[in-house]
Amino acid sequence: MKRKQKRILYRIIISAVLLAAVRIFCPDEWWAAFIYAVPYVIIGYDVIRKAVLNIAHGQVFDENFLMVIATIGAFATGEYMEAAAVMLFYQTGELFQSVAVGKSRKSISELMDIRPDYANIMRDGELVTIDPDEAAVGDEIIIKAGERIPLDGVVLEGESSVDTSALTGESLPRTVRVGDDVISGCVNQSGVLRVRVTKPFGESTVTRILDLVENAASKKAKAENFITRFARYYTPSVVIAAAALAVIPPLFAGGWLMWLHRALIFLVISCPCALVISVPLSFFGGIGGAGRQGILVKGGSYLEVLARTETVVFDKTGTLTKGVFNVTAVHPESIDEGRLIELAAYAESYSTHPIAKSILDAFNTEPDRSRVTSCEELSGKGIEAVIDGLTVCVGNDKLMDSIGVKWHPCHHVGTTVHVAVDGKYAGHIVISDEVKETSERAVAALREAGVSKTVMLTGDSDKVGQDVAKRLGIDEAYTELLPADKVERVEALISEKSEKGALVFVGDGINDAPVLSRADVGIAMGAMGSDAAIEAADIVLMDDDPAKIAKAIGISRRTLRIVYENIIFALGVKALVLILGALGHANMWAAVFADVGVSVIAILNAMRALKIKE
Repeated sequence: MKRKQKRILYRIIISAVLLAAVRIFCPDEWWAAFIYAVPYVIIGYDVIRKAVLNIAHGQVFDENFLMVIATIGAFATGEYMEAAAVMLFYQTGELFQSVAVGKSRKSISELMDIRPDYANIMRDGELVTIDPDEAAVGDEIIIKAGERIPLDGVVLEGESSVDTSALTGESLPRTVRVGDDVISGCVNQSGVLRVRVTKPFGESTVTRILDLVENAASKKAKAENFITRFARYYTPSVVIAAAALAVIPPLFAGGWLMWLHRALIFLVISCPCALVISVPLSFFGGIGGAGRQGILVKGGSYLEVLARTETVVFDKTGTLTKGVFNVTAVHPESIDEGRLIELAAYAESYSTHPIAKSILDAFNTEPDRSRVTSCEELSGKGIEAVIDGLTVCVGNDKLMDSIGVKWHPCHHVGTTVHVAVDGKYAGHIVISDEVKETSERAVAALREAGVSKTVMLTGDSDKVGQDVAKRLGIDEAYTELLPADKVERVEALISEKSEKGALVFVGDGINDAPVLSRADVGIAMGAMGSDAAIEAADIVLMDDDPAKIAKAIGISRRTLRIVYENIIFALGVKALVLILGALGHANMWAAVFADVGVSVIAILNAMRALKIKE
C-alpha cells in the first residue's frame, strides 16, 4: 500500500472511531451538527477540496461535486449521522478502488519490467559497464549468468539457457549456442555469453515492446469512448433531475424537507464511478493478461475488434512456416550429394538471393572465391559460373532448357534448383520451408473459436502453397502473389465478410506491412518479423507462435464480456435504486451501496481480465 493510501486508511479509522463515539455519547440536539462535522471534515476534506478546485476550473459535474452537495444537504436537513457515514463509506470505497487499480497496474508493470539497466562491453581488452543506449551495432557485449540481455544480437561464444517468459509467456527456457540470435529483455540463466550487437538500443526488441505498452492506453475502445461521453452528459442530467425532484413535487404535495432528502439520496446514487473506473480497467486488464502470454496489444480498440473475428488470413513464409529453408540434394546423377551442394554453393557465392543464402548455409563452409573464375547471373533463370575450370549452371527449368540439358522433374514439394556441369545434368536440389509445429493446431483452434474462414496468401509457387494449405486444413490458398496482389485479395475478402465481422491478417515480412495496415486487425510476428511489419501491426506475437492467435481472440472476447457485465450491472442497479430513492423507498445506506458497493464489485470483476485461463 502506498503512503497516500496509508494516510487515507488512517483517516478512515480515526473518522470511524470518532463517528461511533459521537453516535453513542452525543445527544440528538441541533448543536450535534458541529460535533458530527469533525469526523466528516477529517474524512472528507480532500473531496471538498477537489470539488472546489474543479468548480474553479469549470469542471462542475463530477463525483466529488455530487458527494459534497449530497452530504452538505444531509447536514442541512438534520441527517448528521448519515452525512458523515456516507462520506466515510465513499472514501472507503475509493481506497479499495485505488488499491485494486494499483494492483492491476503493478501486475502489468512487473510484467513489463524488462528494460535492461546496463551492458557489459569489451573495450581495450577490459570489461566496461555502460548504458545500453551507448552500445553500437557491431560491439561485443558480455552477458553473465543471471543478467538481463541488454541488446539484440548474435551469440559469438558460449552456450546458455535463456528465460524468455517476460516476452513470450513461455515458462520453459530456451537453449542458445554460437550463431543463435538473442533478443533484449530475456534473462541469461546459466553460462556466460559473448554477443555481437545487431541492433541499436532504440530499435531493440525491449524498446519496441515498451513503446507498444506505453502507447496502448492512447487507443481507446468504442466502449471506453462511450463511457467517457456517457459520463459527460449523465452527471449534469442527474443533477438537474435531482433539483427537479427537490422542487417540483413539493409544489403540489408539500413536504419540502422530505423531497429534498430524496433528492440528496438521488445524487449519491447517481455517481458514475463504477462505469468510469471499471470499464477502462477491464481493457487495461485484458491488455495485461495478453501481455503475460507474449501477446502485445497496442490498444483496447483492437481487443474490441478482435473479438468479432470472422476471417483469418495468413502469410505463409515465417508465419505458418519457420522461414528457415531446408536444402536437400535429390537424386544426384554423376556426383555425390556433398559435391552437388558444393558446386551449387560456389556458383551462388556472389548472390544475395534467399535461395543462394540457404544453399551456402547448407554447405556450411566459407567458399574460396578464388576458385570461381567467372560468374554470370541469368535473369529469371539462374547462374552460370566457371569453378575449377568446370562450367557449372545452377537454376530453374528454363535455364536447363536454354543450355540444352535434359533435366529430371522433381516430385518433392519445394523450390527445385537444377545443377549441370559441362553440359551434363548433375542432379537437383530441393529447397523447402519447414512448417511450424504449432501451425496445424493454430488453424484447428481458430475453427473451434468460431472463425468461419481461414485463408493463406503467399508469393510462393502454387504447388508449394497448396500443399501447405492442405496439410494445415486451411480453407483457401492464393499463391504466386506480389505485395500489391495480397492487398487486392484482402480487399476482396473484406467485401465478402459480414458487416459486423472482422478480418485479421497475420504476417511477418516487410512486404506484409501494407496488408497488415489494411486489415481490420493486423497481427505481426515479433521475433522474426520485420520492423515495418511490427510497426504496421495492431497486435504482436512475441514468440512467433500462430497458436497464440486463437488465444488472443479468446482473451478479447473474455475482456468484452467483462466490460458488458460491468455496464449492465452498474446501470441496472443504479436505475433500480434511483427509482426506489425517488419514491422514498431507499435511504442513504442504499445510496452508498449503489455507488461504492457497485463500484467495488465492478472493479473486482474487471480485475478478472488479468487472469487468463490456460
